[in-house]
Amino acid sequence: MSGAAGEVREPATVVAPGERGALRIADKVVAKIAAQAAREAVGPLPGPAAPPYTGVVVHRDSVRVLVHLELGYPSDVPARCRAVRHQVTERVTALAGMAVREVAVRVERLHPAHPRGAAGGRAR
Repeated sequence: MSGAAGEVREPATVVAPGERGALRIADKVVAKIAAQAAREAVGPLPGPAAPPYTGVVVHRDSVRVLVHLELGYPSDVPARCRAVRHQVTERVTALAGMAVREVAVRVERLHPAHPRGAAGGRAR
């Protein structure tokens, strides 16, 4: 290959993947990815419900995730938990490049669709 001054340059040296260095993704970053994925899966929450939050344990290139949720009631709780597990697994794998070994979902609170005293509730 010729340079601007007519000199010949050597082609770039190809470095083997194992010798290029390492990439470390902080646990906090993985937890934020998982929490965002859980929010995407849960969708709109009832007014007083807190958004999902997560805890993670990262070991090398794999992660275990614990998701804390508050959901509306009545709803299909098992189906929503499955959706959260699936979305968290997909997003963490795609964005962090880690194998997700486990996604545990803990439903902390159920919020009724009609709070006590709201019109249309049971009357004594």
